[in-house]
Amino acid sequence: MNMTRKMFVIFGGALALYVLIVMLIAVIPAIELSRTAPGPGVQPLTPLQAEGRAVFAGNGCGYCHTQQVRPLPEDKVFGRPSAPGDFSYQTPELLGSERTGPDLTNVGNSKPSDVWQYIHLYDPRAVVPQSIMPNFRFLFRVTDQLPAGETAVPVPAQFAPKHGYVVPTPQAKALVAYLLSLKQQPIPGYAVHGTGEPAAASTAAAVPVAAGGHAYDATKGKALFEANCAACHQASGEGVPGAFPPLKGNAAVDNDDPTLHIRTVLHGASGVVIGGVKYSSVMPPFAGQLSDDDIANIANYERSSWGNHAKPVTPAAVAALRASGK
Repeated sequence: MNMTRKMFVIFGGALALYVLIVMLIAVIPAIELSRTAPGPGVQPLTPLQAEGRAVFAGNGCGYCHTQQVRPLPEDKVFGRPSAPGDFSYQTPELLGSERTGPDLTNVGNSKPSDVWQYIHLYDPRAVVPQSIMPNFRFLFRVTDQLPAGETAVPVPAQFAPKHGYVVPTPQAKALVAYLLSLKQQPIPGYAVHGTGEPAAASTAAAVPVAAGGHAYDATKGKALFEANCAACHQASGEGVPGAFPPLKGNAAVDNDDPTLHIRTVLHGASGVVIGGVKYSSVMPPFAGQLSDDDIANIANYERSSWGNHAKPVTPAAVAALRASGK
């Protein structure tokens, strides 16, 4: 066998082995995955959402944000474990590998307000003071006159430009539409934690406080508030002016009758007027994510913080309002 023939045999063998490996670990699995049926309630992206997905990928959002929830205790805050059917209409999947920022698998449920998303993109520190995410101000324009049909983003004063209105560009609108489409659908046997209860909430370090016969867990109440509510209402309870209402001194929160307070946490709210200011942003319902005990602990934390001194509530009161459906 001459040298040329030997080289062809070696090259051909190596190529055949390479093709076999690729087929076994990439092509055949990809074909099988492409046949995976969509999960319950999983829908294709709309054209606007698909455009936003391209903006998401093009701006490297996947470098810091994953879209995969692992079946591990520390991932419960992001939702239920991901399933193959979740990705039937989104290939190639933007699973990511880093969690410099939080997972976005269920962000459409945990942060359903487009106002919050726009402010967060314009300057993350405006709603998450400890954030290290860069701002995406280039996805917005500042105009002296508000264009017809547009709604200005209510950026807090310390982060807003000195003059003009902040208006999202078409790319920003598409990106927010995509982010709001990221919602996990319920699967029998899996719990959707949505906004989630933090794994770090320690009962050992809890400070029980008597609350009308209920042992209010102050530590857990604070942890649950920070995980579910602080992004919009802020840790200070002062909210974001013009975007998210304050809880500090809020008449519904600092009221001995807890009905409106509990109902709002259970069923969410939008378009409410507080202190003469209308808040158009959407507050999500927590009835499906949090237990009666969790909601009572959050409510009691809010009713006893920032100078509020309202009477405490019990899980039984939450359960009664939940059962009434009102």
